[in-house]
Amino acid sequence: MADTDLTKEDATKQLFDQLDDLRAGMLGIEGSGQHMQPMTHYFDRETQELWFITSRDTDLVRAVGQGNTAHFTIQSTDQDYYSCMSGPITQSSDEAKLDEIWSAVAAAWFENGREDADVTLLHMPLREAAVWASSGNPLVFGLEILRANMSSDTADVGEHRVINFATAA
Repeated sequence: MADTDLTKEDATKQLFDQLDDLRAGMLGIEGSGQHMQPMTHYFDRETQELWFITSRDTDLVRAVGQGNTAHFTIQSTDQDYYSCMSGPITQSSDEAKLDEIWSAVAAAWFENGREDADVTLLHMPLREAAVWASSGNPLVFGLEILRANMSSDTADVGEHRVINFATAA
């Protein structure tokens, strides 16, 4: 269950905890006209950067080109936490980072494993993130819907914050 108090008090920590807990999200390249696609992310909490391993011959890498803006979205397994992050995305030749995050799971996608010529590392420093958290408690949700329908108020089932990483650091 998402902690809406933490969303109010420290939305950045909460987002970072969610990134650590989740295995994948949806990555899209701004202006590419492509649908977002599922990608495993590797998150560096200290540098506030996302890394992705993909194949050089994908539409995604072609859309990134030498640099673009990306959006990466996540949703908690309990469906009570959502985030859309944005930032510049580039292809990276950082072999040390690739070695650091390489795994048997990544290797399964490449015929020649880590030595495959198509292995491509994408780097996305976070610029901004919007987060939404709700209690996830069906009773609280139902009571809030009932309250809103019996009054002139609207339902209030959670918290929303926007994080600007240039000012949050």
